[in-house]
Amino acid sequence: MKLSVVIPVMNEEENIEPLFKALREALEGYDYELIFVDDGSTDQTVQKIKELADERTKLLVLSRNFGQSLAMAAGIDAATGDVIATIDGDLQNDPRDIPVMLQKMQQEGWDVVAGVRAKRQDGLVLRKIPSKIANWIIRKSTGVYLKDYGCTLKLFKKDVAKNLGLYGELHRFIPVLAKLYGAKMTEMDVRHHPRLHGQSKYGIGRTFKVISDLMLMLFFQKYGTKPMHLFGTLGFGMLFIGVLIDLYLFVLKLFGHDIGGRPLLILGVMLTLAGIQLITTGFLAEIMMRTYYESQNKKPYVVREVYEGK
Repeated sequence: MKLSVVIPVMNEEENIEPLFKALREALEGYDYELIFVDDGSTDQTVQKIKELADERTKLLVLSRNFGQSLAMAAGIDAATGDVIATIDGDLQNDPRDIPVMLQKMQQEGWDVVAGVRAKRQDGLVLRKIPSKIANWIIRKSTGVYLKDYGCTLKLFKKDVAKNLGLYGELHRFIPVLAKLYGAKMTEMDVRHHPRLHGQSKYGIGRTFKVISDLMLMLFFQKYGTKPMHLFGTLGFGMLFIGVLIDLYLFVLKLFGHDIGGRPLLILGVMLTLAGIQLITTGFLAEIMMRTYYESQNKKPYVVREVYEGK
């Protein structure tokens, strides 16, 4: 079984040499490849990787900074292993955990093994507390109950990793994407070290991105293949209330009441128009969804196994 280790990096020149050493020591005896993805570094990161690369190393240099999700997606696309591991390039994840996670995956038959930073070595106010709050919100809203969504160290079977569909900043929602695919997941405690070199790329400013991505994940999870159920339900509800208000005002008008200055008239018209727009949006979303699948010969389902009786 070949193992591919995907490592997105950006301005990590001081961490490259010790990272190579740690990976090679941890994976000695395994058939593996290291896939470094440089996400727009402006220091000597690329040169350092080229100096230390061997026949097991592959380097992808992106044309600019695309973000961690797309860097990770590029590495996964280039991976050839039966199992794909993702790990940060800042040495806070420990490569020695990869063989243990691989053993757990093989022995217990999991599709995804996610790391949990048991003794997280980060700042309390700016990193740990916001992370705990975000993890709680994601768990409660998506129904995917993992302790640590922010740990990059994860192992995937090849078919799961290749079908995650990473876009934008969705790497923090990989467990949700894997669940949508139908993967069997578990988690285990892993080591976490303080950052010794370079600057962290994470901060409190990412909070609003997490919230917006969470809304997108909830839409994918519940209505990704049936958008009309969302837009149609809201649209017909608003249209029904708007029509009732308009009929009520129409009856009042027939009995000689003045309705021109009533705020209720404006509300009724707005609800009617908004309902029609939402229903129309639902139709368009359904057409786009069908175009997405049919134009690429994709299927909105995954067949895990085909068994033929003898």
